[in-house]
Amino acid sequence: MIKIDKTLRNIKGYIPGKPTEELKRELKLKEVYKLASNEIPFSPLYIKKAVEEELKNINRYPEGNCFYLRKKIAKKFRVKEDQIVFGNGSDEIVVLALRSFIRKKNEEVIVGFPTFLIYELQSKIHQAKVLRVPFKNYRYDLEGMLKAITKNTKVIFIANPDNPCGTYLSHKEIEEFLDRVPSQVLIFFDEAYYEFVDRKDFPKSLEFLKKRKNLIITRTFSKAYGLAGLRIGYAITSSSIAEILNKVREPFNVNRIAQRAALVALENKEVLKRVCNYIKKEREYLYQQLARLNLEFIKSVTNFILVNFKRDVDKLNSYFLKKGIIIRPLTSWGLKNFFRVTVGKHKENVKFIRELSNYLKKEEIYDYRI
Repeated sequence: MIKIDKTLRNIKGYIPGKPTEELKRELKLKEVYKLASNEIPFSPLYIKKAVEEELKNINRYPEGNCFYLRKKIAKKFRVKEDQIVFGNGSDEIVVLALRSFIRKKNEEVIVGFPTFLIYELQSKIHQAKVLRVPFKNYRYDLEGMLKAITKNTKVIFIANPDNPCGTYLSHKEIEEFLDRVPSQVLIFFDEAYYEFVDRKDFPKSLEFLKKRKNLIITRTFSKAYGLAGLRIGYAITSSSIAEILNKVREPFNVNRIAQRAALVALENKEVLKRVCNYIKKEREYLYQQLARLNLEFIKSVTNFILVNFKRDVDKLNSYFLKKGIIIRPLTSWGLKNFFRVTVGKHKENVKFIRELSNYLKKEEIYDYRI
């Protein structure tokens, strides 16, 4: 009988937001509003022509080094081409970093809590010892992270902005933090929601790479660019780290349609601007409505909002599913009675608020009419 490692046997796998197709099948619904996975609510139809052209070459493997996309990103961010690594989604680069820098059992990884579950899950899969540093006021406790560093610390993960809290760290905070982290510790900055942020003090993270070689900065095309279904993200790091990550990745990890779509997406700056402005406007609408329902929420710089429901969120989730609305309960993240809601189209947001109001009235919690 094959012996399975105890660590792997006991790990709880990542459970993504429920797919719309699955809910339609289960409850025989014609319309489902997915507000669970931080996707934008618009399909980027402007990539259609490029995708159709690329289909002619679908019988051929893609360029493993993403040649044209690499050049485009290098020019856009004024970095060298050999500083860039592409992934099948930016979360693949989490795996590549751990594969490269966790080489012995029980080497240490530091994460915040609560944050993106993949950091801890993949660290455990790679047999690292995970040290959680709890957030303070829904933000990273950078001082606590510094105190957690030991001679065995190999990687520190920071999502900025954070998922699921939607909060961010400023340029000054990050700069002061970096000055105190030992140079042998890899710092992994996940900037998946970077494009949504409009704060002047948000870190210009690429500037840090000029002085420090122990950084990986990841971004994705899955969120603001709307290419979640194609799976493509990238990292900008030092040339030496990029060389290692490219050695350990799969040879054709980014398909040719994803590469072509990402190229077109980068050229459509106005579309990106309109999407981000729309999300910002609808986010304000949700703030107003949640406040009128007397619900506690965390103001976000992203396309999602963390809500402290203070009641049984699994019961609420069951109600929403029957109404064709998918939210993200955060019980599995260790946040009892919290849920995360993605900012959707206006009609989706109105439907969400209406059903939330109906649920609260039904439970005789709050009498509110929309």
